[in-house]
Amino acid sequence: MKIYLDNAATTPMDPEVIETMVTYMRQHHGNPSSIHSFGREVRAGIEKARKTVATLLNVTPSEIFFTSGGTEANNTALSCSVRDLGVTHIISSPIEHHAVTHTIEKMEKEGRIAISWVKLDEHGSVRLDHLEELLSKGGKTLVSLMHANNEIGNLLPIDRVAALCQQYGAYFHCDTVQTMGHFPLDLAAVPVHFVTCAAHKFHGPKGVGFLYIRHDVKIHPFIFGGAQERNMRGGTENVYGIIGLAKALELACSAMEEHREHISSLKYYMAKQLEQHIPGIRFNGGCMGDSLYTVLNVAFPPSAQAEMLLFNLDIAGIACSGGSACSSGSNAGSHVLKALYGSDNRPSVRFSFSKYNTHEEIDFAVNKLKELYVVNV
Repeated sequence: MKIYLDNAATTPMDPEVIETMVTYMRQHHGNPSSIHSFGREVRAGIEKARKTVATLLNVTPSEIFFTSGGTEANNTALSCSVRDLGVTHIISSPIEHHAVTHTIEKMEKEGRIAISWVKLDEHGSVRLDHLEELLSKGGKTLVSLMHANNEIGNLLPIDRVAALCQQYGAYFHCDTVQTMGHFPLDLAAVPVHFVTCAAHKFHGPKGVGFLYIRHDVKIHPFIFGGAQERNMRGGTENVYGIIGLAKALELACSAMEEHREHISSLKYYMAKQLEQHIPGIRFNGGCMGDSLYTVLNVAFPPSAQAEMLLFNLDIAGIACSGGSACSSGSNAGSHVLKALYGSDNRPSVRFSFSKYNTHEEIDFAVNKLKELYVVNV
């Protein structure tokens, strides 16, 4: 039996999304920039997808720009804010995704910006009092904070952060890669300037995402070479990915509460089973509070063979991770857990769930963990 519990890294595509994409592939092959009928048909498909996304987020289609995914969208928002909006100060947190931290650290090394790292509480949540203190110092500032942490699941009170940014005249960029399609987002009601998304986190295709840019923010392209995306992103559009993204988001939003109830039940069931059968575990960060319901990050008691736990789970047919999939090739470990707990000899595992997981799969995983942990302790 093989169990996939690494949905924060990527989710399996929904069959309806696949069928929608394949049907479109079979029927439409024109370049959307071509003026003939083949091109116009494909252009219409892209614009229909854009309208679908915009409607679901309660914004206008002109505020949605398709990208290759969350990393490009984050880089665009951050780099163009500095280049085009005159931002000289960026406030972020040490547990953001590397698509954010690496980008702003590079700009700091180049002397283009100053960075302030907002303090976190003992659970890894942003301290709003410190954020306000940093904002009160003035200057042309951008706040870049993710809606939900991809490793420990902490949720950002996006409304309160947006209000603080508005109060102090700062720009607000929010990485919603983990929450898009899982939480309702009414961007017309939240004064946020940039929002980023990746389709493969909500059962859509890889290699496609979007950047929301509020209508009153004017930046220039990050990628040059063509007039695509209303002169905002050069390069022929990933047509079939865009079609798939819109369908996946439509499906996710249509059954959001149903999926949330099911996935939450899996998360808390697994947590209860682990507490019952493996004494001494710790739930990392705020993943057991008001958090991202798809993520459960567990620190197991110290073990002489802690480094082998993920490997042994994989051998047992259970896919999970020790942190962000984007850093899995690094031996540095999780920068998120290091920021919270420093050097820790506990093996930590991130289990993340989707609508396709079942309670039977959780039972299988917990039983394997019981077997492995008895052997490895």
